[in-house]
Amino acid sequence: MDDTKPSIRESARHVSTHRRGAVVAALMLAMALAALDATIVSTAVPQIVGDLGGFSVFSWLFSGYLLAVTVTLPVYGKLSDTFGRKPVLIVGAALFLLGSLLCSLAWNMGALIAFRIVQGLGGGALQGTVQTLAADLYPLAERPKIQARLSTVWAVAAVAGPGIGGVLAAYAGWRWIFLVNLPIGAAALWLIARYLHEPVREAPSTRARVDWAGALAVFACGGVLLTALVQGGVAWPWLSWPSLALFGTGLALVAAVILIERRAAEPIIPGWVWRRRTIAAVNLALGALGLLMVAPTVFLPTYAQSVLGLAPVAAGFVLSVWTLSWPVSAALSQHVYRRIGFRHTAMLGIGAATLILFAFPLLPYPGAAWQPTLLMLLLGAALGLFQLPLIVGVQSTVGWAERGTTTASVLFCRQTGQTVGAAVFGAVANGVLASRLGGASDLDSVTRALDAGTAPEATRAAIADAVHAVYVGAGCAAALAFGVLLVLAPRRFPVIEEQ
Repeated sequence: MDDTKPSIRESARHVSTHRRGAVVAALMLAMALAALDATIVSTAVPQIVGDLGGFSVFSWLFSGYLLAVTVTLPVYGKLSDTFGRKPVLIVGAALFLLGSLLCSLAWNMGALIAFRIVQGLGGGALQGTVQTLAADLYPLAERPKIQARLSTVWAVAAVAGPGIGGVLAAYAGWRWIFLVNLPIGAAALWLIARYLHEPVREAPSTRARVDWAGALAVFACGGVLLTALVQGGVAWPWLSWPSLALFGTGLALVAAVILIERRAAEPIIPGWVWRRRTIAAVNLALGALGLLMVAPTVFLPTYAQSVLGLAPVAAGFVLSVWTLSWPVSAALSQHVYRRIGFRHTAMLGIGAATLILFAFPLLPYPGAAWQPTLLMLLLGAALGLFQLPLIVGVQSTVGWAERGTTTASVLFCRQTGQTVGAAVFGAVANGVLASRLGGASDLDSVTRALDAGTAPEATRAAIADAVHAVYVGAGCAAALAFGVLLVLAPRRFPVIEEQ
């Protein structure tokens, strides 16, 4: 009888490992949906506009999706802590797939934008819940494995997305960039429904109450403020009445959110998210990461094409190299933070990133393509060393019942940082161009003139100065993240020991 016990244990371990592997595959597929969406749509914009029209509002294809993802992150985080990860992930994936199907059937630009917002409502669940489940599935010692895999998914999507989008738009029609989500999402849903079995936990003494008033207030507040940041300086001037009205409404809604959340029994954004030093420090540091990421992702392709004279494909390669070094560095970061701790590893990474960002304006004009490529390769390695230890570390300081909210707050701050960064650095770039060239020059109109071959060499130099100014701002954001970790974060994260 005793002789059978090892085989029984081995069989149980095999089943558990098989099940976890299937769930990890589902998480990677779900993350691929969210990651591909950020890059695959952009290359099909000319075909979409040519078919549906609406050139003046096509930017909302991206802004609407981003707004929906960002403002729903804290809501889904709290719901996953209350009802479990599985139902939230299934509902989010289904909503994303419904939005994808509706996008493929869109009859005009307004309908497509509305359906992209539906996609974003599901995308918020995908991003937050996948990251939370990654921490649930693996103990601290093994957590870098799954995080490295998820980072690799983002890297592959960043490199492959534009190419896939271009091929589908050119040979199959732009509607297929949304239809391709359906088989991927269906496979993820099937694996989640079949293999994800969350452990049974003690039933609460009272029935769980959802703070729907807080959820609505957070959604409205985030939507108004992010719309003001996304559209300010683009659709209308910063000091115009639409901007002032949106910011004023947003501040009033901030006060409403604070009032509602203080009175709620189970608030969507609980106060402890900001009262605990570790979580507050990570939130602020990753908000600064969102800020600085705008410099390479938004402005480097313009720099590569307009200043270095590279073709679009080559310009994309200059940017994509950081997606190669980032996951490799993230996977190796465990060997560093196990020796010196989460805080010091993150400070080492962001300190190196600060120096790299400040080095960019020192590049010669016009320079060679290998110079910014090398800097981007180093920047990806530095940020991999910065971001992953913070995410793994902060998830390890809370139990299951708080992990969804904590993860969502971190991702929310990073997404908000990117939105703020796009607005601020866009204003910086346009301001530098206006001072160098005179008049009301902006980056979009100047780069279009360069593409048409009507701009003088002085314009290229002005674009270089504008992008250099943006990188200085990004360097300041990195220095701010370093300062936050130095002053606010504890020397050792209060890690909870888990089985």
